[in-house]
Amino acid sequence: MALGEGTDTAIAPPLALLAELTHRCPLRCPYCSNPLALEGASHELATADWQRILREAAALGVLQVHFSGGEPLARRDIVALVAHAAAASLYTNLITSGVLLDQAKMAALAAAGLDHVQLSVQDTDPANADRIAGLDDAHEKKLAAAALVRAAGLPLTLNAVMHRQNLHHLPDVIELALRLGAQRLEVAHVQYYGWALANRRALFPTYEALARATEIVAAARERWKGVLAIDYVVPDYYARRPKACMGGWARQFINVSPAGTALPCHAAETLPGFAWPSLLTTSLDDAWYRSEAFNRYRGTGWMPEPCRSCERREIDWGGCRCQAFAFTGDAARTDPACALAPDRPVLDAARQDALAPAADFVYRQIGAAPARAGVTSDR
Repeated sequence: MALGEGTDTAIAPPLALLAELTHRCPLRCPYCSNPLALEGASHELATADWQRILREAAALGVLQVHFSGGEPLARRDIVALVAHAAAASLYTNLITSGVLLDQAKMAALAAAGLDHVQLSVQDTDPANADRIAGLDDAHEKKLAAAALVRAAGLPLTLNAVMHRQNLHHLPDVIELALRLGAQRLEVAHVQYYGWALANRRALFPTYEALARATEIVAAARERWKGVLAIDYVVPDYYARRPKACMGGWARQFINVSPAGTALPCHAAETLPGFAWPSLLTTSLDDAWYRSEAFNRYRGTGWMPEPCRSCERREIDWGGCRCQAFAFTGDAARTDPACALAPDRPVLDAARQDALAPAADFVYRQIGAAPARAGVTSDR
């Protein structure tokens, strides 16, 4: 496919760079979106490599850099990387669990030019939050981290990943966001890839629970308009139309893995048959504009029916390629999250399986076989 085929305009530069600095993390969340095969510290990019990538991102036209992981605070050079990004006039966002954040590190990050912090929470009930995170005292440390962020004068987004084990506390999550002084709350239902797929039966909510959550979010948006912005992402398994994954394949975001692989999304390495660009040997500019991997599903020219003739083809961009592959074995097929997809019955069957009695958690764990947790409850 030629560059930009099936679109009305030339390829625009990415809006944002998702810099996955490391897969190391103190938490062991059972819905972790990182790959099943986690990169060890010995394979992580060096500081100088990340600094070069940040300069290339600014030259490419990227506006934002999101420092993520794993836990980005596990990198000793996180302050230096934030300072380098700020010096390149990139808007800097730290996506963190908060459990490694202390007053000295917060002060150093703020002085380095950090613009924003996105903090994850697992629940409002401390015991359940710690159980989901797989770490004792995690919730208390997160609350302390939120206070440090606000004391530093930085805007705070709270990210709450919702599922069967905590959805009954959604009203409390909204209240927590308000109490912590967050300007934005992301109510993000688990999407079932990677570690979350292994935990689907323990995490997947009923339709009735999802409907109640949707009503709660709608009411809170109205009540707290102008005070707290609330983003809401529902599980694909209940969708009638697919989401525009990452704003469309290689349209708005470029992801860099801890080892320096350039990807259109963090899960794309699950797709076989791609020669993903390595930023150890390729520039960010070449990866974005000229790599076959980034251009393969760009635009609309690659689309099969019913996507090709659908009036939403430049709204949802065919949905998620990783999900299409996971369900059908072919990344070029229509995302089964679409009710019009020929493979929709496969997703419907998966949804029924997900509603089976809850299983134990399989926690995320680097460097060893996943451990199993002993207790979960079907809420």
